[in-house]
Formats: sequence, structure tokens, C-alpha cells
Amino acid sequence: MHSHDEINQIRYNTVSLIQTNSIMESNMLYALDFDGVICDSAIETAMTGWLAARQIWTEMPALVPANLPELFRQVRPNIETGYEAILAMRLLDLGYDCQTIFDQYQALSSELMTEANVSVDDLKQLFGATRDHWIAEDLDSWITHNPLFDSLAERLRVLDQHHAWLIITTKQERFVSQILAANKIALDAGHIFGLDRNMSKVEVLRQLIQSHPQSKIIFVEDRLPTLLNVAKQADLKSVELQFARWGYNTEADKQLAVQQGFTSIELNDFLRF
Repeated sequence: MHSHDEINQIRYNTVSLIQTNSIMESNMLYALDFDGVICDSAIETAMTGWLAARQIWTEMPALVPANLPELFRQVRPNIETGYEAILAMRLLDLGYDCQTIFDQYQALSSELMTEANVSVDDLKQLFGATRDHWIAEDLDSWITHNPLFDSLAERLRVLDQHHAWLIITTKQERFVSQILAANKIALDAGHIFGLDRNMSKVEVLRQLIQSHPQSKIIFVEDRLPTLLNVAKQADLKSVELQFARWGYNTEADKQLAVQQGFTSIELNDFLRF
């Protein structure tokens, strides 16, 4: 038996995490997605996407049309990483309807990138720089456009008293840290696995299994394609997959999640843990 003050040192490829045994007593580790699980960032992502897109397609209006951010929310389930908002907002600007964007997103976005002669890395850098500029100019506005889902701030402030937790996200880590800090949520930077690490969520989960061999890992994600990909990995069968129904997913996603046997949870379910 380990004493309450015994310390387990857990090594990751990019960071060493130290957690007290009292926190690990529950033997559960929550790996939480960020956008769509913790943070309702759709409107900010749309607006940043628009501001970034204007730097490529300069004929776009300076101000985002009032209806487009909410239209973006409808196509948001197709988007895995923030930079793709640049392409989605350009497609909306060109007059494509949400269903067409949803159905043909990969082909349409690839065509846009080819025509503009930009790469994924170009778009990632542009998106991050545009967001950094907004933060530098008006941090309060940026935070306001990144609200946490109802009651989640209170939940996360006490979660580590009961379970160990960390964040696995495709967002750049500095943005996650700023939003958490603004909501008075203390989470060590080493517990945020973001875009900066160039690791897929599958790779991060594999690493967690290796470094937490005695823990039950629970992965909470709102994006169905991500869960389907994790479920295909034979070495990740021990990870419990929970589908966050309150996030960026469709009714069809919700039905398929049930058919696939994922644990589907509502926000109130998560708040009761």
C-alpha cells in the first residue's frame, strides 16, 4: 500500500507529471477534449476564421456578416482543428449552404487551398497569429467569446479533488491555458496536450496507458469521428469512450454513438460525477 504522501512520478515524452497518491486513489483518469466538451468556442472560432480568411481573400468584407457565425456552428462538427474555420468561413462567404459544406467539406476545402496556394501549416500559423492579435488587442472580448458550458467551471475547479484529469485537444495549448486561467481553473500546463505537441489524440491516449498502467482512463469527446478512430485501435480497448452529446455533433452522430456502444452522456451527467 502506498501512503497518502507518497509521490508517483509519471514520465511523458514531452513533460514529467507528478501527482500525489491521494489524487490517484480513485484509480480513474479523465482525459477531456476541450472545444465542445469544456468550452463553447464556436463563435470565437468562426470570427477568428473570418479575420484570418480576409488575409488570404482580401475582397471579403471587413466585418463578418451577422448570420455567418451561427451558420458556422452548423458545420462545426466537420471541423477537427481550428485552422479549418478559415476554409469553412470562406465557403460560407462564397454562398455555399451548410449542407453542401457538410457533405463536400474535404473536396471544397482542398480546392480552396490549391487555388490560394496555401498549406495546412500556413493556415495553422495564420489562425494562431490572428487569435494572438485578437487577444493582444482585447483579451476581455476574446474570453467573452469563449464561454465554458454551464456549470463546468465549478465542476473542473473541484474535479482534481476526486479524480486526476487532463486535456487532450487540437487547440494550441496557450489558448487553453488562457481560457482556464480566466475562469480560475488551475491546471498545470503539462496536463494540456494540444496541437503544439504534434501528437494525435490516439497517440496521446497510448502514452497515457503506458504512463498510467493502474488507472482507468475515461476519454470524453464530442466529435464522433474521433471516438470511432480510437475505437478501431486494438491497443486502446481499455479506454472508456464517452460521447459528449452537448458538444459539436449532429443528431445522426448521436444515434450512431449509441449504435457503436459508446457511453453517451449529457452535460448534467458529467456534472454529477
